[in-house]
This record gives sequence, structure tokens and C-alpha cells, in this order.
Amino acid sequence: MCRLFAIRHPEPISMAPYLEQFARIAQHSQEFQGHGWGLAYRVDGREWAHYKHINPIWEDDMSRFPPTDMLIAHARSAFRDEGIVVENNMPFYDDDYIFIFNGELQGVRIREEGRIGAEKIFNFIKRFNRQNDLGAALQKGTEQIHKRTRYVRAMNIIMTDKERFYVSSSYAERPDYFQMVVREDRSVIICSDPFPGESGWHPIPNHSLHVF
Repeated sequence: MCRLFAIRHPEPISMAPYLEQFARIAQHSQEFQGHGWGLAYRVDGREWAHYKHINPIWEDDMSRFPPTDMLIAHARSAFRDEGIVVENNMPFYDDDYIFIFNGELQGVRIREEGRIGAEKIFNFIKRFNRQNDLGAALQKGTEQIHKRTRYVRAMNIIMTDKERFYVSSSYAERPDYFQMVVREDRSVIICSDPFPGESGWHPIPNHSLHVF
């Protein structure tokens, strides 16, 4: 099960300290998070750039990235150690939305396009975005997935319309591992775990949807 991270700040800041903290979380996770990683980040407050690598996040050089005021990142733990190619790394994205996922679904009964299950979930949720309301689409899409799945061990999703973060959290076990946290001061930071040694983090409730 993967690790998730997103941050928004009022002005561009260096990514490196935050990504290095996230890399430490991934490296010391309860489960192996070294099947590659990726991120998307806003450039000059407008355009979005994307980066993916098949190596573990803790082996990468975070100084390569320019300052940004918004980013979303994902460290991958491939299900059953399968499909380990860079094309399967998140974030998944299109012209409008960016998506990252952590969890495990058993007995899913949906038909959707996608290389892996997470990409199918991304495309399925977008089906419900008929009124350009990403929050409503995420709510309806996840509700339908719950109804059509035998067992949702966990389904944590962060999406962005490139202005705000939409966070859906749901898990049936292991809250110490699956519960996400948020810290809001000048920045909004959402992560799978608190940064080591830093206070001010609050749990994101189970079975909830929040917009940050």
C-alpha cells in the first residue's frame, strides 16, 4: 500500500525539504514503498509539470525540482509486486485533474479503462463529474465503488482540480497505517504519516471527504 503527499503554500517554496521528509516516511514505512514514485507540481502559479521514476523515492535528488506553491506526490508499493513499470506510477492525470491512491479493494465489480486498478478508479470517478464538481464526483464515485466491491480494505484518494485538494479517506482495518493526516498553518499539508519530529498534525477521519 502506497504513501500519499500533497502541499499548497501561498507562494512558491523549495520542494526539497518537504519531499525529503516524505521520502523518509516512505523509506521507513511498515510496508515497502520502493516500486517507484512520481509527483506533479505547479510552475509559475499556472502550468503543471510531471515527474515519474522507477527507482525508490529515497534514492532521488530532490534539489532537481524548482520552487512551487502546490504539489502532489506518490510513493508506490505495487500490489503483489506486480506491474512494476514507470507507466503505472502515480500521479495519474489528464488536462483537468490529478489523482493519487492508496488502498486495496477485493472483488471489484466495475468496468473501466486503465492499466491498473488505481487508474480504473480515477477514470470511474470522472464519469460522475457531469457538472464540473469534483467533490460531488469523488463522493458519488467512491460510494458506487463501495457498493460494487466485496471488501474495501482501504481506499484513500487525493485529487486536485489544480487549485484545491479533494481528500477521500476510507479504511476497514489498520488505522495506524491507513489513516491520513493534515497540518494547516500557512501551508496545507496532507500526508499518509506525520513528518517525523513535527507537531500540529491532525487525523483525517475515516469515511470522510474533505476539501482543502
